[in-house]
Amino acid sequence: MMNTALYLDMLNRYNTLAYTHNYILGFTYAGNIYMAYADASELPALCTLDKASRGQGYAVRFSPNKGVKVALMTKATLLCSVDYFSALVDSTIYNKGEIFEKLVTEKLGQVWEKDNIPFTMAGDVTDKQGVSYQIKFEKSTFTNEKILMKLERA
Repeated sequence: MMNTALYLDMLNRYNTLAYTHNYILGFTYAGNIYMAYADASELPALCTLDKASRGQGYAVRFSPNKGVKVALMTKATLLCSVDYFSALVDSTIYNKGEIFEKLVTEKLGQVWEKDNIPFTMAGDVTDKQGVSYQIKFEKSTFTNEKILMKLERA
């Protein structure tokens, strides 16, 4: 049973701190990798509350189940096959989230560079219309209790 009050509180705190409230979410479905646009108002239905790594409390994660993936398919864009995606991950030093970010950035006509800019300072990519997006691939963490507390004290 999810602690709904904690989950919604964490999402609200995250949104207060976040540079952008626009997202490009990646997921696997039927042997392919898809991307879908979403905004902060959709996150409560798309994300979950989960235990974070030891000592970090709870975490808000994008871990879509089949129902969430089916719902996202109504506005999803095909990016590539799972086989191609896996081959890219296996042939580089980057993880799935970084490879997804690279593919999305290139699909938007830009050159991807790995960075560690905090979610409070910038999005992961800005489109040609000047809209900034945070990019998340399935099983990724938006934030956790420890990060929120640290940022709120700063």
